Amino acid sequence: MGIDEERARMFRARTLAAEAAGAGDETGWFERLYSEAEAGSAVVPWADGEVNPHLVEWAAGKDGMGKRALVVGCGLGYDAQYLAGLSYAVTGFDVAPTAIERTIRENPGTTVEYLAADLLDLPAAWAGAFDLVVEIYTVQPLYGPVRERALAALHGPVAPGGTLLVIARATNDENPERDPAQMPWPLTRRELDLAGGPLRTVRVEQFMDSGTQPRLRWRAEFRRD
Repeated sequence: MGIDEERARMFRARTLAAEAAGAGDETGWFERLYSEAEAGSAVVPWADGEVNPHLVEWAAGKDGMGKRALVVGCGLGYDAQYLAGLSYAVTGFDVAPTAIERTIRENPGTTVEYLAADLLDLPAAWAGAFDLVVEIYTVQPLYGPVRERALAALHGPVAPGGTLLVIARATNDENPERDPAQMPWPLTRRELDLAGGPLRTVRVEQFMDSGTQPRLRWRAEFRRD
């Protein structure tokens, strides 16, 4: 995807994100975007039909048999379906009900449990319940105080002995300026550490990906001992 095409695909999402930032609508714009996409008047720029390659690389050789995995902001389910293929018992959730409805429709017979839920108000039964919690690119579109609240919520569902995996755009700027009209905003190292919270840091990688438009990324693994 070229730069101009990416900008075109991102335009409506960025417009909605900027409006939400101005109105204090913390996460409701995601449902609006998915609804517009269902109606054919917008596109969801991250709905590219591909499993995240940095997840695939991390998961190589892993067997999820007997383990539970939670995919945060699962969107249309590409990563959740991949983990199910590795024998994890997967739950995928998204704040946008329309995304969940479409995902269930497009994956008939799936073993993944797809639910509409909010990272800022997770079901009590999920606390400490999952052997693997995966967050990929879902916090970086959030702006303002909600961003830190979302990051701080990520470690909650991790079970004793379990892992939190975070994959995101990266910045080495400790205090970056963020234009409300230019999401997504890369995570700082401080924000990455906030995601890990009380969990032990196993590994933090920073690298340039190998896409058509290489970008600096984080891939961080945390564990609850």
